[in-house]
Amino acid sequence: MPFRNHRLDNGLEIIVENLPESHVASIGCFVRTGARDERLDEWGLSHFLEHMAFKGTPTRSAFDVGRDFDEIGSHSNAQTGDERTVYYGSVLAEYQSKLGDILFDLLRPTLKQEDFDTEKQVILEEIAMYADQPPFGADDLLREVFYGDHPLGRSILGTTESVTALTSDQMRDYFARRYRPENLVIAAAGKIDEEALVAQAKEYFGDWKPNGPTRDLSLPKPNFERRFLVKPAVKQEYVLMMSAGPAADDERRYAMRLAMQALGDDTGSRYYWEFVDSGLAEYAVASSYEFQGAGATMHYVCCNPEDAFSITERMEELQRELMEGGVTEDELTRAKNKVASGILLSSEKTSSRMFSIGSNWLTRGIYQTPREIAQQYLSVTVDDVNAALAAFPLLPSASVFAGPLEESAVPNETAM
Repeated sequence: MPFRNHRLDNGLEIIVENLPESHVASIGCFVRTGARDERLDEWGLSHFLEHMAFKGTPTRSAFDVGRDFDEIGSHSNAQTGDERTVYYGSVLAEYQSKLGDILFDLLRPTLKQEDFDTEKQVILEEIAMYADQPPFGADDLLREVFYGDHPLGRSILGTTESVTALTSDQMRDYFARRYRPENLVIAAAGKIDEEALVAQAKEYFGDWKPNGPTRDLSLPKPNFERRFLVKPAVKQEYVLMMSAGPAADDERRYAMRLAMQALGDDTGSRYYWEFVDSGLAEYAVASSYEFQGAGATMHYVCCNPEDAFSITERMEELQRELMEGGVTEDELTRAKNKVASGILLSSEKTSSRMFSIGSNWLTRGIYQTPREIAQQYLSVTVDDVNAALAAFPLLPSASVFAGPLEESAVPNETAM
């Protein structure tokens, strides 16, 4: 699995994991920008800009972009997160050059006013759609509660008010600030013509000028509050809880992920046997999230409203039991085997490898093979898990109840 990295004079990096036996080429343009990098008056711009990239470039209309992807049979898309925006695609290896041409062209959007006005309505409809779907924006509200005014507390989509207020001039300024060579990593995996890819990247981006943008890495102060998002017509209650966890560059993240696997995997975990297998809840899961300089654990249950408070109390009891007693050797072995096998099985897809190497390089500046990543988990001990839980307690936590329950329904013994 030969790996090579290249750096253009302006700081742009190209990383390649070559799999000569593959028939597929996967390419991703990883831009180090997301909701975390927006000013308050720019809230929602990263995601909006991702949409606008597909609306036209100096050489392609929106129709041309879609047609050109379709003509080469590309499986392509884009996504925006808190800390990155990714434009990606996978094609038969013989179409690598054409895929690169389209993807790289997307990073030179024309940002026409008429397209901006049209796409703004699409974004507003998307915001409204998510507000109408379970858990009705409770996940965004939970982060707002937990992180407060910190940028990590803002939703990726933005709000109806923030997106409505955005202007095309703000988007052009944001693009100029954030879409810079030192913020761009081009990752490729599969059967890759490395020399051609580097030459193509230089052709498209060699004249980009660095300007050294920075990211605010100040640490958020967690808030432990409870909120209710009342939806009278909803038949189920969604309860979400959040507490602090390891950051993206913290080696304890492996142990914490395994702890959450043992506690809240969707099959075979403590939550599963307690709530799902027993029929008390539709699902109950726990997971770990990492950002630069910060991290979090999240617990999520969907159940009948009349059971929500008792289930939440029991979830907190299970969290205390885990913190006080740790995981068992058997639990840890099962968790490690699940995670390691998932990593190795997914590595059979070139798109998975492209995302893995691109994300790792963009966030940490390192390369790891699938086996090396799996080994990071397999080497975790019970003591490692217990140490991570001691450093990042699951309680107290912030929580959001979304559904028909109102705050007045909280039993006295559980009132905060």
